[in-house]
Amino acid sequence: MKKPVTYAGAGVDAALGDRLVSWLQKRAPRIGGFGGLFPLPAGYKKPLLVASADGVGTKLLLADRLGRHKTVGIDLVAMVVNDLVVSGAKPLFFLDYYATGKLRLAHGREVLEGILKGCEEAGCELLGGETAELPGMYEGERYDLAGFGVGIVEADKAIDGSGIRAGDVLVGLPSSGLHSNGFSLVRKIVFETAPQDLASRPAGFEKSLGETLLEPTRIYVRPVLGALERVKIKGIAHITGEGIAGNLVRILPSNVDAVVDFGKWRRPRVFEWLQEVGGIEEAEMRATFNLGVGMILCLGKKDVAVAEEILRRSGCAAVVVGEVVEGTGRVILKPRMNTNRR
Repeated sequence: MKKPVTYAGAGVDAALGDRLVSWLQKRAPRIGGFGGLFPLPAGYKKPLLVASADGVGTKLLLADRLGRHKTVGIDLVAMVVNDLVVSGAKPLFFLDYYATGKLRLAHGREVLEGILKGCEEAGCELLGGETAELPGMYEGERYDLAGFGVGIVEADKAIDGSGIRAGDVLVGLPSSGLHSNGFSLVRKIVFETAPQDLASRPAGFEKSLGETLLEPTRIYVRPVLGALERVKIKGIAHITGEGIAGNLVRILPSNVDAVVDFGKWRRPRVFEWLQEVGGIEEAEMRATFNLGVGMILCLGKKDVAVAEEILRRSGCAAVVVGEVVEGTGRVILKPRMNTNRR
């Protein structure tokens, strides 16, 4: 007699998924049912909802190799809420999608712990999500993550870059490292071009190579919202894939250019190391990585000093990285005179 065919036999352990949801519900009480309910905050006259979706990318493969899964949960939240705050929006809630070939409870809990930590730092609520066990779609215990967030902003306070003018100043907020971009190139270098021991600590590193590469994306929500309470920010660019130029250009009006001076800040050692070990051209570095600046704010000159002080007090040591001049909507990258090599 043939053995009965079951869902579990096909590779899906529904009971294990239920255990993960049960564990999560103790930490995020709103989760449950078929959809999350969230009341709109009071006090808005003409509220606009801002929505964003993103993922972590191939950084997940590095986390899998190192057996560390909590930081990528923070990355997931950060990539979404940072995109919300560039519009001046306060994040309200977040949802996640966690898909894997074979669910491992310990990995799932680590990922969700990171997501909860990220939501706490961003001041938003984990409202729901989906855990999907998809054998055949993903190899073994490998997984993918996607995140979805919604924020709110008063209509007359929404930031879209349209008010940017020649004479404005560009203020950069420091990144925590690579964030969640460029990891296909990073993996190419550390696993193929110049194979590395992830447990080693290269010269100038404060942590092991693996820990440095997994450093989670910085969440800018509280510092930026704090600055917005005191000064007018005309435009904000979240520096993700395609580097500073590829993201800053998205907020520029067609009658101005943004001039960025790479000599204005010290590039974190991890970028110097990758460039040296991988033999990467400077143009490729600029087109791929944030190079130490994870977000750029555009302000009028009179507001810069106040904004810098507010950001500094919030633990975000901002620095002027350039200026806005008359032009045609381009980003101009000034030659890097100092190499900052250590």
